[in-house]
Amino acid sequence: MRRAVALVGLVGIIGAGMSLALLPATGTVAAPKAERTYLIPAGDGYGVADCIASKSECGQIVADAWCESQGHRIATAYGLAAREDVTGSTPRPANVAQTELPLTITCGG
Repeated sequence: MRRAVALVGLVGIIGAGMSLALLPATGTVAAPKAERTYLIPAGDGYGVADCIASKSECGQIVADAWCESQGHRIATAYGLAAREDVTGSTPRPANVAQTELPLTITCGG
C-alpha cells in the first residue's frame, strides 16, 4: 500500500513538473514605471550632495543607486532643484549656500 501511494505521489510530481515545463512561453512584459522625480534634502547626512550637485560621475552612480532603491531602473536626470520645483517655496535667504538647496533625482524605467 505504501508503494502504491508513493508511486501515485511520484507520478503526480512528475506530471506537475512536466506541465509547468511545457506551458507556452508568453511574451508578457511588465509595463514600465512612469518617470518620477524625488526631492532630497541636501543635508541628509549621507554626504552625497556634492556629487549630485556637481553632476560628476559619482553623482550618476549615487542617482542610479537611489533610483534602484526606489524600484526604478536608472536615473534620467539629477542635480540641484529649482526653487519652482519645491511646493510652497519662498525666496531663498542670502546666507543659504547653493549646495544647501534640495537635490532632485528623476528616475525612469
